[in-house]
Amino acid sequence: MQIYLDLLQRILDEGEWYENRTGVRCLGLFGHQMDFDLAAGFPLVTTKKVHFPAVVTELLFFLGGYTDVRWLQDRKCRIWNEWATAEQCAKRGQPEFDLGPIYGFQWRHFGADYRGMKGERDGQLDYAGEGVDQVLWAQQQLRDNPDSRQIVVSAWNPVDRPHQALPPCHVMFHLRAVNGKLHASLLQRSADCFLGVPFNIASYALLTLMFAQTCGLQPGRFVHFLSDAHLYENHLEQVKEQLGREPRPLPTLRLNPAIDCVTKFTAADIELSGYDPHPKLTGSVAV
Repeated sequence: MQIYLDLLQRILDEGEWYENRTGVRCLGLFGHQMDFDLAAGFPLVTTKKVHFPAVVTELLFFLGGYTDVRWLQDRKCRIWNEWATAEQCAKRGQPEFDLGPIYGFQWRHFGADYRGMKGERDGQLDYAGEGVDQVLWAQQQLRDNPDSRQIVVSAWNPVDRPHQALPPCHVMFHLRAVNGKLHASLLQRSADCFLGVPFNIASYALLTLMFAQTCGLQPGRFVHFLSDAHLYENHLEQVKEQLGREPRPLPTLRLNPAIDCVTKFTAADIELSGYDPHPKLTGSVAV
């Protein structure tokens, strides 16, 4: 994962200081691209430990179209807790635990009239079946029209933006099948390069592998475009420590070959092996 370390070093070398909505200063730059060959190993950062089960749980949360943070909490995933407090929900005029029409809602119900949750802990939504299911549409396009250059899934919806706990940072992804291989690109408008980006790389690499399997394609490349790539001021010491560590061999990811629909995977269908990272490095999230 030298590619990721090169990003961190570039921000340190070329970044500019600026203020932002969180109140924690950033060192950042505009415009960076990373390119990962998914056949060369699963791109999970090894210079610090990334909690891969949380990556899996969050992705399954999105693929399920869920917006109730309790679905994550029940599976011991707490990465959205800061945006789902009673105070935060009240500010948005939404019930406690409701994150609003975030990624999963846009992926599975784009254009539906967001009315919030009924409140069940199983994550059942009162808008099920409404809107455009972009995920299943993309899967069907890859199967029926693999030469298409129009297979784009968008999480950015200006109509719903005021009701979202956090407007999408990873805005849209593009799937492209070429000569039996599936390539994917991700446009990320805002990139917390210490805490968030390792998760984002792993999540979209996993999603690409899921689509590849369910559409009879081989893994290709994952290209990650970062618009605002930044490091928060309170993460710089951890970043410098990480840059002093030598990357280790990438792990291997195996999916249950029996799963034939991208929305049907469970955590038990995803197996990571050979992951031997350096010790974890922690940092506070900027809300």
